[in-house]
Amino acid sequence: MNAVNAVSDKTLFDKVRTYADLSDEAERAWSALLRRKQFKRDQPYIVAGAIPTTFAFVVDGLFSQHYVGPEGDVVIKYFFPEGRIAGSVSATLLGQPSLFGITAIEDSTVLEYDFAAFKSLVDRFPDVAAFYIRYLERHWIVEKEPGEIAFRHDDAMQRYRDFIRREPELHKRLKQHHVAAWLGITPESLSRLRKAIALGVG
Repeated sequence: MNAVNAVSDKTLFDKVRTYADLSDEAERAWSALLRRKQFKRDQPYIVAGAIPTTFAFVVDGLFSQHYVGPEGDVVIKYFFPEGRIAGSVSATLLGQPSLFGITAIEDSTVLEYDFAAFKSLVDRFPDVAAFYIRYLERHWIVEKEPGEIAFRHDDAMQRYRDFIRREPELHKRLKQHHVAAWLGITPESLSRLRKAIALGVG
């Protein structure tokens, strides 16, 4: 393993250990699955309609999960910055075509691994299973439910303010059209929200 790959692996496993302790044996087994890949800005990782078979830990860069709305507009469902695992979870679990695409919105580096091979590690290593459960619980249940409720009950201004409060650094990295697509509004509407906030009237 070269020095760059070693640093990337360490980044992944340091993050994993914030969820669950991981034995050296489990780390070696998981490390053997990893493939370092690079994506240019606007390059797709998962194409909507394809059956995904891999997950990717984001070492550096940023991805968005998105779909095309009924009017042909792009709607962003989720962002995957550094330290997150990008994937279309439901489609991968079910072996079905993904309803969503995942695309790099910055030049990015990931550690990709085959999901079926990873699931075999979940069965073999209780510590990998503990990580898997805790990661899914935190990011696909605990974090997602408030957001889904907010989209039903909060207006765009409140959702935008909440997003800036929760993700100030991520907000600075995003282009206006990315934020608008996540809020489900037009870039022009987002400009009006920003102006209202600047004027203290939002």
